[in-house]
Amino acid sequence: MIAHTNSADMRQISQEDLAELGSGALVYVKPIVIDGQPAFSVHAADGAPLALAVNRDLAFAAAIQHEMEPVSVH
Repeated sequence: MIAHTNSADMRQISQEDLAELGSGALVYVKPIVIDGQPAFSVHAADGAPLALAVNRDLAFAAAIQHEMEPVSVH
């Protein structure tokens, strides 16, 4: 668990604590190509793949439906 909250301490955050930030609530949506077709992958805050979608809107809608906050990654 992250115990530090000020900005100076945040610069010292460990990789483990960074991976936990937003875990369970934040997902990352990233454009990908599968078999030559565009798609979007949805990943947990720790980078674990969760789902694939045919378009960005569907990926975001699925995340929201599952009470997660989607953010785009390029």
